[in-house]
Amino acid sequence: MGEKAVPLLRRRRVKRSCPSCGPELGVEEKKAKGNPISIQLFPPELVEHIISFLPVRDLVALGQTCRYFHEVCDAEGVWRRICRRLSPRLQDQGSGVRPWKRAAILNYTKGLYFQAFGGRRRCLSKSVAPLLAHGYRRFLPTKDHVFILDYVGTLFFLKNALVSTLGQMQWKRACRYVVLCRGAKDFASDPRCNTVYHKYLYVLATREHQEVVGTTSSRACDCVEVYLQSSGQRVFKMTFHHSMTFKQIVLVGQETQRALLLLTEEGKIYSLVVNETQLDQPRSYTVQLALRKVSHYLPHLRVACMTSNQSSTLYVTDQGGVYFEVHTPGVYRDLFGTLQAFDPLDQQMPLALSLPAKILFCALGYNHLGLVDEFGRIFMQGNNRYGQLGTGDKMDRGEPTQVRYLQRPITLWCGLNHSLVLSQSSEFSKELLGCGCGAGGRLPGWPKGSASFVKLQVKVPLCACALCATRECLYILSSHDIEQHTPYRDLPASRVVGTPESSLGTGAPQDPGGTAQACEEYLSQIHSCHTLQDRMEKMKEIVGWMPLMAAQKDFFWEALDMLQKAEGGGGAVGPPAPET
Repeated sequence: MGEKAVPLLRRRRVKRSCPSCGPELGVEEKKAKGNPISIQLFPPELVEHIISFLPVRDLVALGQTCRYFHEVCDAEGVWRRICRRLSPRLQDQGSGVRPWKRAAILNYTKGLYFQAFGGRRRCLSKSVAPLLAHGYRRFLPTKDHVFILDYVGTLFFLKNALVSTLGQMQWKRACRYVVLCRGAKDFASDPRCNTVYHKYLYVLATREHQEVVGTTSSRACDCVEVYLQSSGQRVFKMTFHHSMTFKQIVLVGQETQRALLLLTEEGKIYSLVVNETQLDQPRSYTVQLALRKVSHYLPHLRVACMTSNQSSTLYVTDQGGVYFEVHTPGVYRDLFGTLQAFDPLDQQMPLALSLPAKILFCALGYNHLGLVDEFGRIFMQGNNRYGQLGTGDKMDRGEPTQVRYLQRPITLWCGLNHSLVLSQSSEFSKELLGCGCGAGGRLPGWPKGSASFVKLQVKVPLCACALCATRECLYILSSHDIEQHTPYRDLPASRVVGTPESSLGTGAPQDPGGTAQACEEYLSQIHSCHTLQDRMEKMKEIVGWMPLMAAQKDFFWEALDMLQKAEGGGGAVGPPAPET
């Protein structure tokens, strides 16, 4: 029986695989085949329930297939189920037009990555993410710990987050994280890049304060709490009147004269001075809160944000203006190239920077700074000894100078003697560019440094939004907020340097930027070199000076290296070319 069944089964398979050999379909079967079942006939609640089990990446891809799936995948019910799956302990989804979608994407894209400068490993390592965190808004690395602030005001303390194993820095798998405080608005520490100086953490938070002792009535008051970064213990607390509400805090000055700058919701700057060497002493004293001179002498200004280092402060107004405070003559000379307007007796008097457009955000290093305007242009100013301005040379700049080959950055960071720019290379990838000193591996892939922004050997996460570098590591924060977009504008044709539209009807020359004159000067410099190798080296320098994209510069440098290797140094021997 078994031997006869085998050929019979084979015959049936052939008949099923060939429709022309099969039996004729009936009327009911034809109707069923002519009217296929569509997913649009399902109840919307059932479709949303099925789609909510997809991963976030597949859900986004499905929503891009057609209009129907775009509407279904964009429903708040789908994102509510996804958010519950990603963060089961999340109690409040937050605010906004699309609160559940925003909360789900924040928790799906959150991550903190780092890459050690030393050692053989050249890849990013992801941190142990606090499960209770509602996205990542800000972070601060210290020598051994990491502090993370989420979007609902919870400040997390990752204890002993980094460990060294056989000379390699890596995240500690058994890293313990605790909730340092809730209701936090902002936090700050010593503005120096060296994490050794990060001893105290200043947290701006909101607390319920009793109006009268012995009663149950209370009001929400802003306060500044000071924590030891080594243990997370609170050592000091300052409470303000309920009529004063703040949104940002920065530090400036030395430990004995540490100035706390507080930005109010109305755009005013207040300051108070504390002595950090006495914070650990168990005693109570009163500090004086005073209006900063930038708000006292310029009351019409409304400050939107501020940044600081150890000896200077930068204010950006809501209209895009920039004002500077410099407290030491050395930093003033590095930033402006002169001491003519520096007054050592009135160091808080703000200085206005002359800028061509509205400034959106900025970065401040020790003796140089970076500005990004509403058109996405980057302007650098200050000391350029190591090429940290990215202008292609090592000449100091006493006024904002545009870096023409970089546009529309995501974020900008200025360190001690190098600068980093996070930019969007394509729709689905980002890249990290750097310039300045490359000692200690600060610019991965460029150990000798670069006077121009070059692409670093760092694999950047897709949703990277912020970065920070210490002496040992490079940190990259990943988090995507669908309600926050940098409002860059297109530069008008009349303001584009070198375009024909900018010179129509004005009688201006067709080359206002001096491009032709600069090229003639470059050719004369190359012609003055005596050997082919000297001309190759001079051409490399000129490529660094020219306003080209980072990829274009890499191409020319690689091509010149190939030509040099092919030549093999066969040129005539002569005196070295003079420097211009």
